[in-house]
Amino acid sequence: MTSDERQTTSGGRGRSVAYDAALERVAFRRRHERGVLRAAGKDRLEWLQGLLTNDVKSFGGPGWAYAAWLTPQGRMITDVAAIETGNETWLDVPAPLARALAEKLDLMVFAEDVRIEDVSERVASIAVAGPDGWKAVSGLFPTTLSPLDRGGIALVRDGGDSLVVIRTRSGPDGYVLYSSSTRAAGLEESLAHGGATPLDDETAETLRIEAGIPRFLVDMTDETIPLEANLDHAISHTKGCYVGQEIIVRIRDLAKGRVARRIVGLLPEGEAVPAVGTAVLADGRAVGRTTSATWSPALQRPIAMAVVHRDSTAAGTVVAVNDATAIVTPLPFV
Repeated sequence: MTSDERQTTSGGRGRSVAYDAALERVAFRRRHERGVLRAAGKDRLEWLQGLLTNDVKSFGGPGWAYAAWLTPQGRMITDVAAIETGNETWLDVPAPLARALAEKLDLMVFAEDVRIEDVSERVASIAVAGPDGWKAVSGLFPTTLSPLDRGGIALVRDGGDSLVVIRTRSGPDGYVLYSSSTRAAGLEESLAHGGATPLDDETAETLRIEAGIPRFLVDMTDETIPLEANLDHAISHTKGCYVGQEIIVRIRDLAKGRVARRIVGLLPEGEAVPAVGTAVLADGRAVGRTTSATWSPALQRPIAMAVVHRDSTAAGTVVAVNDATAIVTPLPFV
């Protein structure tokens, strides 16, 4: 893809071929930023239920849930998509943390029948986005697949390979295809031959920011409480106990959901995209910082995500970024 075709986060102003494909047709990309851990053993779901914020025990078969793993103080160790195949559970986690997370999880196993392994080098994931996403994904396999609802999952046996397809629950409609690393290049080639457009990382980042989806290690850190990142959908309020639950319940019930800071959207005036980490000011006082920023082709203006103090989170609040006025806005942007 040429520089003229690619929408970047540093100043591109047009709608690229890949951007249009992701919104209007179908586009795909390898998710190099995510790794996969494998949890095996008959006690794995019971064990994960006591660690993760969402309900992973009541799948009753294949299923998946987005969750967080917290410290006892309620701060995030990581975000995770827990994918149950029926025989094992895959944990989709940030790739830079995968090995350390596997080691940390292994230390959490005591008498349970649970085995944890980092399989990131053996399992690849491919994102497929766009209104024609299901047509593209289902066309990869000789067997007929029933369409997936939001949050659905399909297990596919194709020759000697086992593949997993999930449909996203939030943000732009899309799918994630998990396969062996050796099979992934062939799947990408088949997607391209079927008319899907390769999606570059910069355009994928622009789409993520427009959708207001926070990314761990970027918008969220090990100092983040999930409610500060608007991750209510990653928390079950009906399951049993999990690590960090006391803090979440205290915020929910005693503080009525009020947190010290929160991720919000910003609409800066002008055409300059603020650098990540730029201070956000209110009445000349620093109240937060930008975490992600891009030029939005959809809105034809710069947009940013920022972590700001709770007194500056209301929609319409006027703040300053780089001496330019910015307006706090609800997420998503688009």
